[in-house]
Amino acid sequence: MTNPLLQHWTTPFQIAPFEQITDDHFAPALDEALDAHSKEIETIAANEAAPTFENTIEAMEGAGEKLDQVLSVFYSLAGADSTPKRQELQRDFSPKLSAHSSAIYANADLFSRIETLWNERDALELNDEQARVLMLTHRGFVRAGAALTGEKEQEMTEIKSRLAVLGTQFVQNLLADESDWFMPLSEQALSELPDFVQDAARAAGEEKEAGSPVVTLSRSLIVPFLQFSPRRELREKAYNAWAARGANGGETDNRGIAGETLKLREARARLLGYSDFAHYKLETEMAGTPDAVRDLLMKVWEPAKSQATKDALILEQMLHADGIDGPLEPWDWRYYSEQRRKAEHDLDEAELKPYLQLDRMIEASFACATRLFGLEFTPLDLPLYHPDCRAWEATKDGEHVAVFIGDYFARGSKRSGAWCSAMRGQAKKPKAQSPIVINVCNFAKPPAGKPALLSYDDARTLFHEFGHALHQMLSDVDYESVSGTSVARDFVELPSQLYEHWLEVPEVLSEFAIHAETGEPMPQDLLDKVLGAATYDMGFATVEYVASALVDLAFHEGSAPADPMQRQAEVLADIGMPHAIGMRHATPQFAHVFAGDGYSSGYYSYMWSEVMDADAFEAFEEAGSAFDSDTAQRLVDTVLSSGGSRDATELYMAFRGRMPGVDALLKGRGLAA
Repeated sequence: MTNPLLQHWTTPFQIAPFEQITDDHFAPALDEALDAHSKEIETIAANEAAPTFENTIEAMEGAGEKLDQVLSVFYSLAGADSTPKRQELQRDFSPKLSAHSSAIYANADLFSRIETLWNERDALELNDEQARVLMLTHRGFVRAGAALTGEKEQEMTEIKSRLAVLGTQFVQNLLADESDWFMPLSEQALSELPDFVQDAARAAGEEKEAGSPVVTLSRSLIVPFLQFSPRRELREKAYNAWAARGANGGETDNRGIAGETLKLREARARLLGYSDFAHYKLETEMAGTPDAVRDLLMKVWEPAKSQATKDALILEQMLHADGIDGPLEPWDWRYYSEQRRKAEHDLDEAELKPYLQLDRMIEASFACATRLFGLEFTPLDLPLYHPDCRAWEATKDGEHVAVFIGDYFARGSKRSGAWCSAMRGQAKKPKAQSPIVINVCNFAKPPAGKPALLSYDDARTLFHEFGHALHQMLSDVDYESVSGTSVARDFVELPSQLYEHWLEVPEVLSEFAIHAETGEPMPQDLLDKVLGAATYDMGFATVEYVASALVDLAFHEGSAPADPMQRQAEVLADIGMPHAIGMRHATPQFAHVFAGDGYSSGYYSYMWSEVMDADAFEAFEEAGSAFDSDTAQRLVDTVLSSGGSRDATELYMAFRGRMPGVDALLKGRGLAA
């Protein structure tokens, strides 16, 4: 029987034939694809001809097509529509893939060819992108341990294999805790919530087959519950369950995994000659050093904590006015903050939400891309991996650019958070290929027949992830290894966070914020209140984020902590963490840091990028319009089309002419002195 994962796909846009693929196809397909890729790599390494860019680096770029097909499908499903079988496969695949990667990096003949090219690079007459790809390839091999031999080489292989297993287990434990817990709501408790929260709770109850409406640990449901439920005992129960994810004891407890992961990362860095993992990891980022990261975070931390402390006093007074003694607690903050926002800004989330229909916000994100970059989006009728998924073709001037897939609704089989991934990246060499890009979100799914409504934060998330998608879709480079979002970690959030600004452009909300029942546009006074409250409660939002980033940095500086939870507590005590605010991601649920190396010692990246995005949007304001065509084209030419083909600092300098300071960020967050 033929395996669809290994065939040449003749589907529209060569998208995966999801309707033909079953879980039974993955394991044999992976084994065959790994074997094929190993043979391709060995052919390159054993080539008797003198190494050239074409027969070594470009050949490596073109190798592994079958493997890419298998993994792009599998990991799309594993993250967005997990099953026990897929989790089992993921646990099996992690050490296999790690071993495969280690074997490539340990291939002495292959590294010798790369090293020869690197040493002769000045005589190779490479163009700028080829020189960049050669540098990144050589650097990647060195940082992966290609120069290690003997016992050190074996130790590195074992470390990477174990880290792969731990990262997979961390994510699966978190998904288990999130999907297993729910809290039934009585009809009375339900009636005290806004209609949109009631609808979300009913839909969640149906998905869980609970027999009643429920609150789950999906952010799109638990956050509005904490905002609107007047029942303090239920808020406390829900918040504590949310905060305890990954720390409930038993098989799904992540605390031991975090500790072992940090020790292995330290050992890995020391094998390569670095003092600690933070110095190893940050060497290739824009920030460069832990000191530079801490300097930025502390410049933001102090004004944010000051604002949050002032806000906490006001919220605590509101708590006492309700006849409740004692301090403001984390399960109180969102509830009283929502009451305060309504009182001070005359802005009620329940009043706002009907204007933020998911379909209209998708249209808004597309319309901004049309005005800025000339992209058009046409719905596609394609079989995808889940009935909730939707697809569009992106074109420019009538020519195909990309396929965009949106998977927007929360479900028990989907890991938490929101992300953008590419099932296929853009490239021109060794063969031309256009991107297939997926945005995955966790918005509350409405009952049948009702429109999906977003919070303002949800709408911002939608624009954020679509900014990542645009970075993929507008890529225009030769080699996939430097296409799209293949950039420094602290640069990758620039396009996404920059795109969030267009949600707050008044003419965008005026056109697309349409009431779900009346069909009327958002009234001007409500629009003014929305924009006027854009920085409301920013002390809270900034504190919960920066605290997480500082803990991440501390974990990876110096020796790995014997007890990560104790180290977390020490960091929070040192910085004076406000009692009523929790970390955005406490250690046992910090998937950014422990699911893999991606954001390890790098969670600060969102703030580093925000310094640039605040400054970058000012370029449009200085030009007189959020849709200034010349500025938009310059953004495409320098940033969005370039991927990682040039150094990130060079790209930003080419767009803006200078690097920004922190002032624009503090101003944008309403935290400037």
